[in-house]
Order: sequence, then C-alpha cells, then structure tokens
Amino acid sequence: MLNKEIVIIGVVGGSGSGKSLLANTIVEELETLHAERVTVLSEDHYYRDNSHLSPAELDKLNYDHPDAFEHSLLKKQLQQLIEGQDIEVPIYDYATHSRVKDKTFPVSAQTSVLILEGIMLFNDAQLRKMMDIKIFMDTPMDVSFLRRLLRDQKERGRSVDSIVSQYLETVRPMFLQFIEPSKRYADIIVPHGGKNKIAIDLIRTKVRELLNQYHYKTNHIRK
Repeated sequence: MLNKEIVIIGVVGGSGSGKSLLANTIVEELETLHAERVTVLSEDHYYRDNSHLSPAELDKLNYDHPDAFEHSLLKKQLQQLIEGQDIEVPIYDYATHSRVKDKTFPVSAQTSVLILEGIMLFNDAQLRKMMDIKIFMDTPMDVSFLRRLLRDQKERGRSVDSIVSQYLETVRPMFLQFIEPSKRYADIIVPHGGKNKIAIDLIRTKVRELLNQYHYKTNHIRK
C-alpha cells in the first residue's frame, strides 16, 4: 500500500454503465455523513489531444481503445496528489477531439477521497496499484447502449446513425476485448446501477477504514 493520506477509488464499466451515477452517489454519502473533501475525476479528461489531425484522420481513430488515453499524464498527476501537490487537469472538447487550450481545472491536494471513473483504468497495472478500492459496474450491454444513445444525442449533438455505427464498430468490440475482462481486477462488482445501497454502504465503510489507517500512520510518523 502506498504511503499517502488520500483514498483513491477506481470505478470502471462500459459506456453508459452508471459510473457517473455511482460516483456522484458516493460523493453525496461521504460528504453528508463524514464531511470529507471528495473529488470525482474522469478518465475522459485524459483523452489524447488530436488537434493536429485532419477530420478524415479523426474519423479513423478508435476512442474506445486503451491507447486513446494519455495514462502517463494521469499517473503523473495522481502521484503528485499522493505527494501532497495540487494538480491542473486538462479539459477535453468532444466536438473538436482536442484539449481546450490554456484552460484546466484544479484538483486540490487537500482532497480526502478521489473517485476516478473511466472505461480503461483497470487495463493499466500501475494505475491499479494506485487505487485503494476497485469497483466494476456490471450493467447489461443493452441498458448501457440505450443510456449512451440518449446521452450522446442530448449532450453531444450526435445523430442516431453515428452513435449506432460507432457502437457496432468499436464500442461493443472494445468492451468485449478490454473492459469486460478487466472485471477480474475489481474488489467490488456492482450490479443494479449506481444507486445500489448495499454496495454504497460497503464502499463508505471501507473508505472510512482506510482514512483512519492513513491518518493514524501520518500522526504516528510525525510523533
């Protein structure tokens, strides 16, 4: 276990599996009951900057492959948080498939609990080692697809044809190749969506236990 005072929770699942809902539910539970400083960080922020590519080249990219993400930057920034440093997280623009220039958002080193959610996080062994709790959202593929369909239409202005085409060409195959097999690394597998009360209770209890351990170690070392 790493020498640190921040609890890192990894939440992985396919697109539309309920990762964000679970993350936000954990935030509500922890902040209400324990007054912890909780931050949610999405793997999506670490999509590679493809602003140098032409529209034709962008159309050929597979955004559902582990190589689509700059995990090296994510690991560097997680390490900085662990070492007590604030970080500046890149902001990704889905419309241009690039990072917003000269604009980031801060994550404070005073964060007690970091919820890291994404699709490919468990495929990186070093990232897994940085996580205290690893959670997999086990949601039926048809439910996930319908959620993705509605989200991409509403939030990203995409057509039904483009969403279905991408799902069949990359999303579903990559889920079967990379995401679903990574379930074996999970400490907790959550069915029934992000409001699973039993799972939330387990996670809350484990987080409290870890925070107590880290605070005890830190105080003991200082003495």
